[in-house]
Amino acid sequence: MFADLFAEDGRRSVPPMIVAVVMVLQRLEGLSDREAVERFAFDVRWKYAAGGLDLDHPGFVHTVLVDMRARPAASERPNRIFERTVQVAAQAGLAGRRRVLDSTPIYDAVATQDTVTLIRSAVRGLLRAADHVLRAELRAMISSADAYTDMAKPVIDWTDAAEREALVDSRAGDGYALPAVLDGRTLEQEVAQAARLPATVLGQDLEVGGEGGVLRIARKVAKDRVISTVDPEARHGHKSVSRSFDGYKGHIADDPDSEIITATVVSAGNVGDAGPAAELPADILSAPAEIAPAETAPAEIRRAEVYGDAAYGTGPLPAEPAEPAEGDIISMVKVQPANASGGRFSKDVFTIDLDAGQVTCPNRVSVEIRPQSDGGAVARFGAACVACPLAARCTTARDGRVITISPHEGHLARGRADSRDPDWLADYRATRPKVERKLAHMLRRRHGGRRARMRGRAKIDADFSLPAAAVNLARLGVLGVASTIHGSWTVATV
Repeated sequence: MFADLFAEDGRRSVPPMIVAVVMVLQRLEGLSDREAVERFAFDVRWKYAAGGLDLDHPGFVHTVLVDMRARPAASERPNRIFERTVQVAAQAGLAGRRRVLDSTPIYDAVATQDTVTLIRSAVRGLLRAADHVLRAELRAMISSADAYTDMAKPVIDWTDAAEREALVDSRAGDGYALPAVLDGRTLEQEVAQAARLPATVLGQDLEVGGEGGVLRIARKVAKDRVISTVDPEARHGHKSVSRSFDGYKGHIADDPDSEIITATVVSAGNVGDAGPAAELPADILSAPAEIAPAETAPAEIRRAEVYGDAAYGTGPLPAEPAEPAEGDIISMVKVQPANASGGRFSKDVFTIDLDAGQVTCPNRVSVEIRPQSDGGAVARFGAACVACPLAARCTTARDGRVITISPHEGHLARGRADSRDPDWLADYRATRPKVERKLAHMLRRRHGGRRARMRGRAKIDADFSLPAAAVNLARLGVLGVASTIHGSWTVATV
């Protein structure tokens, strides 16, 4: 299982399987690296779980866990431990054809930096990545008195707006001058990567204003703003309108019947839930042999269902056919009802005919649907609203009512209709909340739970799968999964 992570000649002093068991138990117990190796050394239950080891079996130093986490994360199969628990569940017949999706914030392991700190840190990183010859050339282009050798902010009167503006302008000048020196050169990968960061930071946070084209901090937040040069992939995120966080989002797919987690994905904090959702139910889309029910099973059993809250109701996942056939995914994703401010006509009272390419308003006026570059479309009523007797109940816009058509408009309309069906709602409310409990099981511990243990999306993605593996193993134990004489797995019967 771990042979590809090590060189063919020689062998490790600590068998990788033992270290992997300790890594999973560590997440189950919520322990630090030092606490985990101490528990392995003195707790007979851990030695039993690691293969029935002798009581005097030697332990190992805690840095072995650091090395073992890094190796899978850098491999082609970073989630192999978690994937193995899913394979066992599938062989035991515990991975059905229903999935519940949900996401949770993962707070980053770095401090969010302000604009001045971002610029200075980016410049310092470029100087550090350059060799001594290039570094001297870059330093000759620095016009401010800043040496960029430490992380401390320059000492100024921060209550003086003029001093703050002068500081930002001078450091921005350095930030633009240094990458310009490298223009047209062939650079090593580390230097090229470091040179891109100042340009990114300057472009997202600064604007030209005042007299003489002074660079100052923009009074806006860039769409994909880098919040730290220590972890450039971390982002500002929102779990709700009133709840924000800095870092990443962890997404899981859960089988609501067996409560086995079948997939995990980590995305940047500003990525919507619908984006990663398409890959979470991949196992029921591909329907591998150990998961897909027998071809003779009734259609209602072969049918795959995916549940999710309204955050998943706007993306590519719910693109199901109007009349699903056997093997298609049935979307049980909640779609928010259409609404309009001031009690005016919502989008639902307009007749949207996608086949005819037109929208008809409550006053029976039809206009053409015009495609947009983002894949969606709009229908503008314009002058028709001027003399409309229902205009006061429809819009206050001077240019008339505009109806926005989503690329997934057909699904959204069906989803809103489904959400009003009492039977659909009863099924949804009985099934979807189960994933909330599973996320609580994963993230209840102090170490490696809600806060990331490392930096970078790839490493955090690999690390996020470990508590999922631990939770799965605990669930497999509760369900009584046992190996058979043929080497497969089954649910033990009493």
